[in-house]
Amino acid sequence: MQVEGSQFPGRHWHRLEDGRIQCDVCPRFCKLGDGQRGLCFVRARSGEQMVLTTYGRSSGFCVDPIEKKPLNHFLPGTPVLSFGTAGCNLTCKFCQNWDISKAREVDRLNDFAAPDDIARAAVQLGCRSVAFTYNDPVIFLEYAIDVAKACRARGLKTVAVTAGYMAPEAREEFYAHMDAANVDLKAFTEDFYHRLCGGHLEAVLDTLKYLKHHTSTWFEITTLIIPGENDSAAEIDALSRWVVESLGPDVPLHFSAFHPDWKMREKPPTASSTLVSARSIAKANGVRHVYTGNVHDANGGSTWCHACGDLVIGRDWYELTAWNLTPEGGCRTCGARPAGLFEARPGTWGRKRQPVRLMI
Repeated sequence: MQVEGSQFPGRHWHRLEDGRIQCDVCPRFCKLGDGQRGLCFVRARSGEQMVLTTYGRSSGFCVDPIEKKPLNHFLPGTPVLSFGTAGCNLTCKFCQNWDISKAREVDRLNDFAAPDDIARAAVQLGCRSVAFTYNDPVIFLEYAIDVAKACRARGLKTVAVTAGYMAPEAREEFYAHMDAANVDLKAFTEDFYHRLCGGHLEAVLDTLKYLKHHTSTWFEITTLIIPGENDSAAEIDALSRWVVESLGPDVPLHFSAFHPDWKMREKPPTASSTLVSARSIAKANGVRHVYTGNVHDANGGSTWCHACGDLVIGRDWYELTAWNLTPEGGCRTCGARPAGLFEARPGTWGRKRQPVRLMI
């Protein structure tokens, strides 16, 4: 397939003895002849180099609550300017953003914005951060990093919403520029990743361990619970035990409800009781902050003090309903500090979702 559209020089690739070039951004290591694209569709070979075909091009911009990423321990209540591009380096049959991540028509991207345009717009809109989301920023690494640099120059934070499917060298460069991340740990079996995602579990676990032990990036984990696929008590038990043993008890864990979509429309939605049960298992295994998502569950969406058990931050969907942190970030009852980035006062953005067009 021939390369079309904008072409920005890509990084993290090398030439093979047979004349092809290999993309080293993710564990797929796509090997390309001239004019061919990788599985993600947006990284391609043009002549003697790798190019990114979606640099500066977005599927749209929206101001969201930071809790929607989801991040519950990173600047709660504040607005984040969110955007994505097109394509993905996994092939999840249950993709909830398939119209963007599975897009093969790059020209459908309707907003062009240079990195500084995005940072400037985020400041003008009153956002505290910019999120790379809707599709995985791993595949538009060069664009995401340039936006992150522009954001830091203006005092903004950056957030990666990602599946964590990334090769080591690219991962090191990428996370040097990210302030926070939400990583999809899609399941805890190799069979699930191979059969439903076209990937491998170990690469994602490696990313999580790298984030914890080699970066200052704040991160939280989300697992979409799919009936009959990754919802067994045994798997939830193994997953949450691994989180505590490998990452520690302070990494927040979100269990979200599946809704039938893309190529898994025959599956029923996840029952609220399944999420409540998963939350109980993870808490019993020592995960201090476990959340339920995509269902109305004020208890499971709120933050509770890991030391005394009192309510620290109340939430109703994405709306903050209570704030019981001291200006120093400790529980008002016992003084214990939850891990994360908290300010003296919460943001007031609420649950609003505001699509925006950048005026360049």
